[in-house]
Amino acid sequence: MGEAVRAVELAPGVVAGGDELAAIAGPCVIESEAQTLEAARAVAAIGRRLGLPLVFKASYDKANRSSIRSFRGPGLEAGLAVLATVKRETGLPILTDVHEPGHCEPAAAVCDVLQIPAFLCRQTDLVVAAARTGRALNVKKGQFMAPDDMRRVVEKARSAGNAKVTVTERGHSFGYHNLVVDMRSFALLHQDGIPVIYDVTHSLQLPGAEAEETGGDRRFAAPLARAAIGAGADGVFLEVHPRPEEALSDRATQLAPAEAEELLASLLALRAALRERAPRP
Repeated sequence: MGEAVRAVELAPGVVAGGDELAAIAGPCVIESEAQTLEAARAVAAIGRRLGLPLVFKASYDKANRSSIRSFRGPGLEAGLAVLATVKRETGLPILTDVHEPGHCEPAAAVCDVLQIPAFLCRQTDLVVAAARTGRALNVKKGQFMAPDDMRRVVEKARSAGNAKVTVTERGHSFGYHNLVVDMRSFALLHQDGIPVIYDVTHSLQLPGAEAEETGGDRRFAAPLARAAIGAGADGVFLEVHPRPEEALSDRATQLAPAEAEELLASLLALRAALRERAPRP
């Protein structure tokens, strides 16, 4: 038996590791202020209809795109200005990726949650700098990391005096251009007391499978998300775009708002059913 899972409040009303489902949703990258506000208003409406508090996610920079020609976003200053507008106009709490230690304080001034990208999850200076802001920290598990490797990453963040740390499972590299989600990951991370979020849409990726772009297959969003909730995931992360086919990043895996709402509704029902059937203490 490991330690008890430490519930983490990502933002007011959004708790990972508690009784309710934690949810993070929004587009992969800020394409424009208008597009980001459109996505945020759609996410906020989903939350209201489902009675589900949501954290809105969008990146000001995608620093790990497949090609030098790929769209990265508006950058730190302009991107944070857009996220501040989203927060002011929708009231949604905000999550964004940070890629360098120097980005952490400016991002923390606007955002409720800082996220460490999967490829950077072992970068000690970045993890510690993000943790020192005092903001909740969501660390993507690297595609090359075993679940038990993540306890040391979480220890780095906690060593900075921040216990508000979650890990997001987004699949493991399986041969070339493929990811596989090991459903044991949720139980293994729970043994270390770590609340775990399942990244629905990034785990659908086929990295580098479309020449200069990452491919993917959104058909598997629902079965994998339901399997993850059944396996004990404390929350879900999903990229939502008003028009996925026009997205400038991850167009193969982002979900339209209606698809996201239908999926979240099914996950809430599944989690409620599992909780109802759980053994009483």
